[in-house]
Amino acid sequence: QVQLVESGGGLVQAGGSLRLSCAASGRTFSRYAMGWFRQAPGKERDFVAAIRWSGDRTYYADSVKGRFTISRDNAKNTVFLQMNSLKPEDTAVYYCAAGLKFVATTGNEYLYWGQGTQVTVSS
Repeated sequence: QVQLVESGGGLVQAGGSLRLSCAASGRTFSRYAMGWFRQAPGKERDFVAAIRWSGDRTYYADSVKGRFTISRDNAKNTVFLQMNSLKPEDTAVYYCAAGLKFVATTGNEYLYWGQGTQVTVSS
């Protein structure tokens, strides 16, 4: 069992940056691939980024490539999402998830989910 808690969301102007964190409980965090997803109001949940258990490989949705960076610190049981050059269309609730497959880009490939953190980008 893995419990995930996101933090770091907030309100930012377009062009700004935010860094999301996802803290995991349990001693098996390093066994899991981690992903970030987002869901805007009235829309489906979309894949954002994923990172392999070891941190040596990452994968991004085209919409965030070059602007977002996913990373992890297995010693601290934490995964991060650095978001730069934010756009109003990045506004959404952001979720982290843990799973056993890399690369997994659909929600049903992940086993555990956090409660989400709101990111709002104003124009």
